[in-house]
Amino acid sequence: MVMNLDALILALDNGLRTVLAPAQSVRAVPGKELEDAALTEAEKKHAASLMRINHVGEVCAQALYQGQSLTARNPEAKAALAEAAREETEHLAWCEARIDALGGRKSLLNPVWYASSLAVGMAAGALGDKWNLGFLAETERQVGSHLAAHLTELPVADAKSRAVVEQMQEDEARHAETAVAHGGAALPMPVKGVMQLMSKVMTKTAYWV
Repeated sequence: MVMNLDALILALDNGLRTVLAPAQSVRAVPGKELEDAALTEAEKKHAASLMRINHVGEVCAQALYQGQSLTARNPEAKAALAEAAREETEHLAWCEARIDALGGRKSLLNPVWYASSLAVGMAAGALGDKWNLGFLAETERQVGSHLAAHLTELPVADAKSRAVVEQMQEDEARHAETAVAHGGAALPMPVKGVMQLMSKVMTKTAYWV
């Protein structure tokens, strides 16, 4: 498959902006109106690490959608991927804001996460739109599961981080539904298992690095 040179240039630009530049959000950061909670240093560190994992997940999402859109064939599939990517950019901004507020830092491996996810996304897109969108839907479901787990792990008093995660969870569920509505196919169980394994490696590493 021959890819448009302009699309490749845009993909490179998107990668550089995702990894190096502060993300922007049209919507306000969820929970912005809430008061800052009095958290212990241990609670701040733990919450910041969880939000770093979420930020890495959004870096990977940007790369996945970029790679998938490069190789997607159907205009409707491309549009669905583009819309999801726009909201994932907002998620990036929200996670960055919470990481900064909690005194944390973003993952040092973000360039690696982006590059590897871009390759996976391009491979998924090359398989055809039904598998491309099916991969998107399954990715969003697994992300939603991680976010649900984080809601139980975040410090009880950290309402600001909780508000961000809850809105992200709602958005991810909608992305999955949209992908299925556009013809996304259910992935084979072995593929889902590999995705879960890769996700565990990413989350365990991103908590610390």
